[in-house]
Amino acid sequence: MVCDSLQPQETPEQRRKRIDAALKSLVSGLLTNKVKVKLGPKGEVAFDGWATTDRGKLTDACTYRMMSVRFSDVLARAVAAAELQSGRKLSPLAVNSGVHSHDGGKTWHPSH
Repeated sequence: MVCDSLQPQETPEQRRKRIDAALKSLVSGLLTNKVKVKLGPKGEVAFDGWATTDRGKLTDACTYRMMSVRFSDVLARAVAAAELQSGRKLSPLAVNSGVHSHDGGKTWHPSH
């Protein structure tokens, strides 16, 4: 998975630690409402308020997939709140299609 791609001079263990730190940062942000899930017009996902420096070079789509396995309860609550606020449902198809946001869900871009 692209999420697991090593950076130059990075070991697999270092990557795992960086991913773990990024996910813990996101969980903390979601639990304290400093980070919110935003949904795009077709159900795409973005994490608004999650600092670039805390992301560990993870995209929102990769993060969503990892969170759905490791922190599904936290993610489910955040997604439910986003669905209620936006009036639309998260679409796994849209998430997997590669449409993404670089600005916390203000604008959306096709896969690149």
